[in-house]
Order: sequence, then structure tokens, then C-alpha cells
Amino acid sequence: MRAAIIDQPGKIRVGEVPDPKPRERQVVLEVGACGICGTDLHIADGHFPPTPYPIVPGHEFAGRIVELGADVPGGWKIGDRVAVDPSLFCGYCTPCRTGRGNLCENWNATGDTVNGAFAEYVAVPSANCYRMPDSMTWQEGALVEPVSCAVHGVRKIGVEVGERFLVVGAGTMGLVMQQLLQRGGARVTVVDRNTARLARATALGAHAVAGDVSELDGERFDAAADCTGAAPAIEAAFDSLRRGGRLLVFGVAPAEARVALSPFRIYNDEITVVGSMAVLDSYGPALDLVAAGVIDTKALLTDTLPLDEFPGALDLMRSGAGLKVQVLPGGGHA
Repeated sequence: MRAAIIDQPGKIRVGEVPDPKPRERQVVLEVGACGICGTDLHIADGHFPPTPYPIVPGHEFAGRIVELGADVPGGWKIGDRVAVDPSLFCGYCTPCRTGRGNLCENWNATGDTVNGAFAEYVAVPSANCYRMPDSMTWQEGALVEPVSCAVHGVRKIGVEVGERFLVVGAGTMGLVMQQLLQRGGARVTVVDRNTARLARATALGAHAVAGDVSELDGERFDAAADCTGAAPAIEAAFDSLRRGGRLLVFGVAPAEARVALSPFRIYNDEITVVGSMAVLDSYGPALDLVAAGVIDTKALLTDTLPLDEFPGALDLMRSGAGLKVQVLPGGGHA
């Protein structure tokens, strides 16, 4: 089969690799769509430490079951259309045993540490498959994974009706976060230095938008979510909080990045700082939200490219010209 391969950081190609074979309780999917996210850029650049090389990336995906491994439970059959949670938890470490599998001490994920879905076919655990309604497109199915990350993030930070919430970053994740927070009753202000993205935030119902936190005239917020992973953005979000405020560190920063936050303010103003890592019991609810039209997918899905143009798809993602860039390995077949 054909697949996108990152042989080592900075060395990316599309070529032939062996077709995947399902192990026990696995299924093989013909990939319908697979989205690019910031983690894929980190993997391509060598800035995602868990990743071994070479690897076929791709962890936001949906497809059709074409082969069943031994002892596949759940009534799955060839032809079923599914979206897939890429999380691969060990199930026996302390975090897994205490309900925090996303912090698994032996954490793995399809497309991050084992071969993923920027390919014609991918093998995945059947337990990670979620049936897609017939009305859901492959592109919408591939969007479920980022929505599930945002669902987990909103659960971590919490949201109350009427509170003032700042979202820093109007990329895909920021706009998904905005929509979920608004559904929870928050009045959301969105900031992004790429001001071309702010029109989408406004169209999605943002209370206000700005190119920088400094443009908000000193407004104080009940809570803030950084969806950029950029240290200056995290610091600005922290500084914007009122006393008793809450900060969600949601964007993926480089492992070596550092921020300067006032410990006196954290103490004196009782500021809460929380992190949110990937997916935790949030994939099924995210699929339901996408299927119900709660998330405006048309506002997010801006670019699709064929598999052979994967390197160009990465470049498009880096440019910030679009929002969610997806690869359609089979040309978008139904």
C-alpha cells in the first residue's frame, strides 16, 4: 500500500509499505480521511519525544473495516464505517488503574508511536472503533478526535453559565473550544495574531475578537484557555485572569519550553492552572456532538489533499493559511 513515511525528523516521503495485518482483536480499515494537527508537525520535526522512526503518522481518522482479526468482539463486520480513538493505554499501570489512562506510563497512540492513518490502510484495536452514522462524512469522522481532545479539556477547566472566557488561538482547536464553551453558557473572547482567522470566530458567535490580549483594554476573565502552546500566549492568558480565575494549558508546547507565571498571584489570587492531555473517555461524546451538528464542521474543514501530496499538506498546515487540513488517501470515496 501507499503511505506517508517520516524516516527521520525532516525526511518525509510517500512510498510503498507492506499492507497491515490485523492482530487478535484488531481490524484493518481502508482510510477515508485523516487530519493533520500540530502534533504531526512536531513528529515531522523530531519534537515529539515518544515517536520512533521511521513512522507512518496520522491519528485523526475514519474509515471502513475491510478485514477482521481473530476474536474481534462487538459485532463488527466488514463494511462498517468507523471513527477511531487513537489512544493505546496499557491498562495495568497506576494511572490506567485509577481511571487516568491518558497519563498511562506506557502510553502509545496510533500515528504517534505506532503506524497510523496517512496511508491507504491502517490496523487498529476494534475496541477503539466507534460506529459512524450514515449521515457523517469521512471528513467529519476524522474531526472527532480533535473534538474529543477539546471535550476533555473543557471537562478539566469547567465552564459556568455567564462567565467570561478567553480563548487564545483561533485555529481548529481554539474554534472547537470556543463552540463547546459557548454551548456551556460562557461569553467567549477569542484572540489570534493571525487575524484572518478571527472572522470565523465571530461567525461562530464569539463575544469579541482581537489580534492580541494587549488589545482587550485590560479586561479580566473568569477563565482562559491557551490553544497555541506558545509560552508568551500562555503568560498573556494567565495575566488576563481575575482573582480566583482558572487557566487551561491546552496547546502543545515544545518539551523544553518554559513560562514565567507569578507564584504570588497563584497564591494570593487563588489562580488555578490545569493541563489537558489528549483524550479520556471523551471520544464517544465527541462523536455524538459532531453527529448532532453541535460543532460547525464546515467552518473548520478548509483543505483536502490526496495522499501523494502529504508533504505539501504539512507545509499548508505550517503556513496557517487554512484551518483543518486533511488527507484523503482514497480520494474521499464514500
